[in-house]
Amino acid sequence: MSNVTIPKAALDFFKNLKKNNNRDWFNDNKKEFKAIESEVKQVYNELFNRLNAHDEIDKMKMFRIYRDVRFSKDKTPYKTHFGGSFHRKKPELRGGYYLHIAPNNESFIATGFWEPHKDDLFRIRKEFEMDADEMRSIMADKNFKSIWGELVGDEVKTAPKGFNKEDKNIDLIKKKQYIFTRKLTDKDIVSKDLIDIVDESFKTIRPYFDYMSDVLTTNLNGESLL
Repeated sequence: MSNVTIPKAALDFFKNLKKNNNRDWFNDNKKEFKAIESEVKQVYNELFNRLNAHDEIDKMKMFRIYRDVRFSKDKTPYKTHFGGSFHRKKPELRGGYYLHIAPNNESFIATGFWEPHKDDLFRIRKEFEMDADEMRSIMADKNFKSIWGELVGDEVKTAPKGFNKEDKNIDLIKKKQYIFTRKLTDKDIVSKDLIDIVDESFKTIRPYFDYMSDVLTTNLNGESLL
């Protein structure tokens, strides 16, 4: 249980912002937002400290509320959520953590590989082509699955170039992202147990991260690339 929590006002603010997503309304309520943002940042900072007790996190980034609308059909200027990522120490540790805070039970945590570098993506696919038993064992673990469910992420329609669409591990090979998510309710978000819930969930992902880190720091012969 933590002394720092997400105020209910954060969820209420985003509900109102969704109805009034314009600069005039935001500027009129900016003082309230900044106060809420300051409280929420304490939660992200506390989670950063918790993660560093069992992992090596070199950076925490809490994203700004302003949307980049240059290439979007949606021209509303503000995000209606908080988001923050936690970067593991690279190059030896791979994978990342993310906490998303939004009203109406749309909050979630996510872990894994959102935009893997093309070389990393190729290396992961080659590993699965050779042997995916360890990955499947990790995903099948009852405790792991009860928290994280199934692997998700964008994928190609059939098979990446150079890979056989009939490969027994094509379900893993065709992924372009390797992500696990867990939904959080509004009740979870404002609970004093939130940081415990998130931190314990992130602890459970470690077998996956350890496996992927080993894959991405060795060649197909198992020789270190570091």
